[in-house]
Amino acid sequence: MVSISRSELQILLVEPSDTQRKIISNMLAKEQIGRIETAGSVKDALDKIHAHQPDLVVSAMYFEDGTGLELLTQIKQDSKTQSVSFMLVSSEFRPAKLEEFKQAGVVAILPKPFEPIHLNRAVNATLDLINTEELELELFDIAEVRVLLVDDSRLARNHIRRVLEGMGLEKITEAENGAQALTLLKDFTFDLLVTDYNMPEMDGRELSEFVRFNPDTAHIPIIMVTSEANSAHMANIQQTGVNALCDKPFEPAEVRKMLSTLLGHV
Repeated sequence: MVSISRSELQILLVEPSDTQRKIISNMLAKEQIGRIETAGSVKDALDKIHAHQPDLVVSAMYFEDGTGLELLTQIKQDSKTQSVSFMLVSSEFRPAKLEEFKQAGVVAILPKPFEPIHLNRAVNATLDLINTEELELELFDIAEVRVLLVDDSRLARNHIRRVLEGMGLEKITEAENGAQALTLLKDFTFDLLVTDYNMPEMDGRELSEFVRFNPDTAHIPIIMVTSEANSAHMANIQQTGVNALCDKPFEPAEVRKMLSTLLGHV
């Protein structure tokens, strides 16, 4: 396997402000992160992405010709570019606005202005996605672990699947909501359930309760993925038998630790 270092990352910085482009470019250079190309609009960014695909897009939220979300969605919906990591840099703080990016598979959201610690964590998450490393378990062959992945967002499922596959998980079945997941749980056997919290028809909490109270599925470890993982009310969710709460964005390093704990012990 060929690994790339932080200095080898190909980065496209998409920012409408000349001043902000210079500030962010200088910070990336100071931290010895990547080879940087810049764009000032959504159209310019897409043209450059298709001409020379970067490893990471670092983007603002608003442009004269569109939004960062539109740029992210177009990248993730195109099979040729969906593996490109996307990092948002924005002063936006409204949860509803940021939730849209989390559901679309953003690798990190940085505040504006951001500190080197924020940048380095986001870059490390990007490198973890690119430089895949199979997870070694004492009790399981990781390639044989059967995973049920449940999320109503296709883009979010794609991102989570990529993280899991990067660790060597190959047998991943997807469901769009809890109701669909129930049907699969009745018909097939799984070793791990990874589920979103907010979903239509049946949410992650209801699904987790069914799994725990059904003798045939009660043993399955459950990872719940939610952008509210660090909020106080989510602590009650673990009373339903959820083994771990994972924040969105779905960071490889955090997920690796969870899987080692959940699957590495009797």
